[in-house]
Amino acid sequence: MLFWILTAALVALIALLFGLALLRRHPEEETSTASYDVQVYRDQLSDLEKDRARGVISPEEAERTRLEISRRMLEADRQERAGKDLGRRAGEAPRGATLAAAGLVVVLLAAAFAGYAVLGARGYGDMPIRQRLAEADTSYESRPSQEEAEKQAAASRGPAPAVDPKFAELMEKLRQAVAARPADLEGLTLLARNEMAMGNFRAGYEAQKRLIAAKGAAATGEDYAQLGEDMVVAAGGLVTRDAEAAFATALDKEPKNGLALYYIGLMMGQNGRPDRAFLLWDGLLRNTPADAPWNAPIRANIEELAWLAGEQNYTPPGARGPSAADMANAAQMTPEERMQMIRGMVEQLNDRLASEGGPVEDWAKLVSSLRMLGDTGRADAIATEARAKFVSDKEALAKIDAATQAPVGAAMGPMGGGAPAGAPMAGAMPGPSTEDVQNAATMSPEERQQMIRGMVDGLVGRLTTEGGSAQEWARAVSSLAMLGDTGRAKEIYGKAQEALAGDAAALAMVQQAAEAAKVAP
Repeated sequence: MLFWILTAALVALIALLFGLALLRRHPEEETSTASYDVQVYRDQLSDLEKDRARGVISPEEAERTRLEISRRMLEADRQERAGKDLGRRAGEAPRGATLAAAGLVVVLLAAAFAGYAVLGARGYGDMPIRQRLAEADTSYESRPSQEEAEKQAAASRGPAPAVDPKFAELMEKLRQAVAARPADLEGLTLLARNEMAMGNFRAGYEAQKRLIAAKGAAATGEDYAQLGEDMVVAAGGLVTRDAEAAFATALDKEPKNGLALYYIGLMMGQNGRPDRAFLLWDGLLRNTPADAPWNAPIRANIEELAWLAGEQNYTPPGARGPSAADMANAAQMTPEERMQMIRGMVEQLNDRLASEGGPVEDWAKLVSSLRMLGDTGRADAIATEARAKFVSDKEALAKIDAATQAPVGAAMGPMGGGAPAGAPMAGAMPGPSTEDVQNAATMSPEERQQMIRGMVDGLVGRLTTEGGSAQEWARAVSSLAMLGDTGRAKEIYGKAQEALAGDAAALAMVQQAAEAAKVAP
C-alpha cells in the first residue's frame, strides 16, 4: 500500500509541475529590459542638455552625442513595442495546444499504470537475504531422489542409440565373467566404464558401487568421485542426495579431489547458492592444472556465476602457459621479440604463483622455464620456496627435483615443466616448441603450412594409437578444422567420443571444440 501512495504522490507532483510550466506566461518580462534601456537613454539626454548649458561640453560635441543617444533610444523603443505585441498575442492565443498537452500527460500516466498492472509484480515483497537462504534450503531439501531424477532424465533423453551387435555380445560375456568373479577389480572397472558408454547408466554406477565394495578400505577418493559423476550423468545432470553422499566420501578421503569439488559446486549452483559455488569453482581454476577436465565447463560459466555471487568486477584467472594463438603469433616475430614474449609469460606465471599460489605443476614449470632462460639463480630460489610449500608431498617434491634438472639455456617447449623441447608431458599444452617457431620464421608460407600439418598429423597419429587427454583431442579437432580438413576433424571427433566414453566432463570439452569448429553433428 505504501508503494502505491508514494507512486500516486510522485505522479501528482510531476503532473502539477508540468501543467504549471505549460500555463506560465511572462509577457511583462519579455519587454522589461527594453523599457529600462529607454528610460536610461532619456536620462542621458536630460543630463546632456544640462552639461551643454553649463558649458561642460561644446555645442558640436553635444549635438553628435544627442544624435547617438536618440538613435539608441529609438531602437530600444522599437524593441519594447515589439515585445508588448508578442506578449499580447501570446496572452490572447487559444489554449488548445495547452489542453492537448495536458491530455497527453493524462494518457501517458494512465498507460503507465495500466502497463504496470499487466507486466508489473504487484504485491511482490522484498527478498531479504534470510528469505533467499531459506528458499535455497527448501530447494536443497526438496531435490528429487536418484530414482525420480533418473526417470525424468530418461523421459527427456529418449531411446538409447542402437549398439553394435558385436560390442553387445562382448558386453554380455563381460557381464557373465564379472558375475562369475565378483571380486575381479579389473573386470568391474571395465564393466562400469562400458555400461556408462552404452547408456546403461544405472548398470554403470551399480558396477562402480560393486567395485568400491570389492576394494573395501582401499577404495580411493577418485573411486567415490567417479561413482558420484556416474550418478549425476544418470540423473540428467542433477546432483542428487545419493550423488552428493558419494562426493562427500571422496572429499573425506581426498580433500582436494577436483572432480568432487566441481560437482559440489554444481550442486550449490543448482540450489540457489551461487556464492558457495563461485568460491569452489574459482578455487579449482586457480589451483588445478589447465587441462583438468572440469576447467572447460567452469570457464564457460564462471563469469555469470561470479555476477550472481556479487563479484561485479571478477576476472577469471588466466590460462596457464601460452595458447596456440600465442605460438602462431610468435612465428611472425623477430628472435628478440619472441624471447621477450617468452620472458613475459614466465614473469606472469611467477607473479601469479607469488600472489595466488598454484599446483605443483605450475611451480615445476616456472623452475624449468627459468633454467631454460639461463636464470639459474632465480630458478634455484623458487625451487627452494616450492619445496617448503610441498614439504610433506613426496610426489610433488619429485616433480620439483625433476624441474631443477632441466637443461640451462636449452630450446624451451611451451612452459615445458622440465621436459625436453617437443616431448609430451602431463599438464603441458601440446603444440610447437620454440625451436619449431624459430624455424618457421624462416620458411616460405608453403613450407610453414607443411610443417604445421606435420605437427597436427603427429598429434593425431599419437592420439589414435596411444590415446591422450581431452585437451589434446580437442586441440586435434580444432587444428584439423582450421586447416580446412573438416572430414578428418569429424573423424577424430568420433574417435575422441569413443576414447573418452564415460567421462562426461572430457566429452563436454571435446564437444565444445567440435561445435566451435562446426564439425559436430
